[in-house]
Amino acid sequence: MVFSSLMFMFVFLPVVLTVYYILPKKYRNIFLLIADLFFYGWGEPVLVSLMFFSIAVNYFAGLLIEKNPSKKKTVLIISVVIDLGLLAFFKYAGFITDNLNIILPFAHIPAIIVPLPIGISFYTFQIMSYTIDVYREDTRAQHSIIDFGTYVSLFPQLIAGPIVKYRDVASQLKDRHENIDLFAKGVRLFLLGLGKKVLLANPMGLMWDSLREASQPGSLGSFMGLLAFSLQIYFDFSGYSDMARGLGNMLGFEFLINFNYPYISESVMEFWRRWHISLGTWFREYVYIPLGGNRKGKTRTVINLLIVWMLTGLWHGASWNFLLWGLYFGIILVIEKLFLLKALEKLPKVFRHIYALIFIILGWMLFYFSDDVGGFAALGSFTVSLFSGGKSSPEVLNTIANYLPLTIAGIIASTPLIRSLYDRLKDKKYFAPLEIAAAAAVIILCTASLVSAEYNPFLYFKF
Repeated sequence: MVFSSLMFMFVFLPVVLTVYYILPKKYRNIFLLIADLFFYGWGEPVLVSLMFFSIAVNYFAGLLIEKNPSKKKTVLIISVVIDLGLLAFFKYAGFITDNLNIILPFAHIPAIIVPLPIGISFYTFQIMSYTIDVYREDTRAQHSIIDFGTYVSLFPQLIAGPIVKYRDVASQLKDRHENIDLFAKGVRLFLLGLGKKVLLANPMGLMWDSLREASQPGSLGSFMGLLAFSLQIYFDFSGYSDMARGLGNMLGFEFLINFNYPYISESVMEFWRRWHISLGTWFREYVYIPLGGNRKGKTRTVINLLIVWMLTGLWHGASWNFLLWGLYFGIILVIEKLFLLKALEKLPKVFRHIYALIFIILGWMLFYFSDDVGGFAALGSFTVSLFSGGKSSPEVLNTIANYLPLTIAGIIASTPLIRSLYDRLKDKKYFAPLEIAAAAAVIILCTASLVSAEYNPFLYFKF
């Protein structure tokens, strides 16, 4: 079940919110846990048992770490090995065996085909942050398995983040203050994210599919297709993050911002401070800094950055293109960190911005062309089309023209311009009815789109 579905919007969410606010506060977490597991099990009920197992392992690990300081390192290692072992088995076992059979064709290792649990990359990192923080004494262990299970399986951010560190919501699990203002803020955020997903990401995805599959896209068609995918993945993921934060607000939780207008960046380093902030923060706190960060000289800094970015690539998927995508950005970030940023500071802002966008948008080519969609052969063909200078067919030009107004709207919406306008107008007397009308329009348009169209993918659903 995804947030941008009629079942979620008009059945699951109203029922959950109604029951949640009817119940006394002391029963709300146990109800949320039941609702969370129902939500997760909607698509794959068998794998709810995996969620139970992960909750139990890390709950007891936290208690043991707190109660047995002399053995806490051993307990941490065991819990992390189990967490990463489950992630490796379900997400990477097939990838590993396929490549071993290529390297060792005589071995005939049986292929491993297992269903990928939805959101396992997100909740595995989230649950590991808890045990690591308890080990570091950055937070106290949670003694209520209901509260801990609610944290791990909380449906607003269960399947696609943001990755919420336990210490950031520990107090909210026990004592959150639901109120009308926070609920209204949540509704606004949810509708903003829903509009991004349904009204911008989905049409941009259709444009990308049409131009990518065209027989004669030409350089213009390929570039506009890649631009459409860049907008699709941004509005798809940031829209889902906005919906997650909005749902959290409706339930009394406050989650940190996960996207901060990344396409206005003036360097690739700035981009990654603004894109999927919770993942970048996780890798910095739990991998980069423990490896030594930038405290052990330039050589070690380079090695640490490349390790982090290879892992970041692999986190996104079990395919060589994701590993190369991570290395691609890792190398750019190393170059920027060592000397390029100082040179960029001397350039006008517009040139810095163009530089960043070129490398960011080109990077999405590596991200998209996984084995599922043709792999490196399809990537090579698309790259040739992009840089060949070939002419686009009339059909391609017609597609570009049809989607041009929406593309321009997407570009504008990816900047802080609309947010700035909102901040300036929100205190005006006439603004409240306009906001209500805009909210109603988003609901009507999104519902009509979801009813009439079958195209409603969610790109990060498989991660």
